[in-house]
Amino acid sequence: MAEEEKRISKEIVGKTVVSKTGKRFGEVSDIIFETRSGELIHMILKNPTSYADKLELEKDKSGSILIPFSAVIAMGDFMVIAEEDIV
Repeated sequence: MAEEEKRISKEIVGKTVVSKTGKRFGEVSDIIFETRSGELIHMILKNPTSYADKLELEKDKSGSILIPFSAVIAMGDFMVIAEEDIV
């Protein structure tokens, strides 16, 4: 993994995921990416809110909620997602 990819993943893990309307989903516990290209595919949520649980989003084998990285519209203090892209 290139140094740039390691830096980006360290910045993403631990951030709170919110929708652009301010609804909280949980925190990023890990990321899933394509090993050949480095493309970010999903964020794995930890401490999902009851709101996120109710949406019946895609889950991994261990039951953790997956948020498609394509839904991310901004990264800063929070990971802001477009809710309409994941429901």
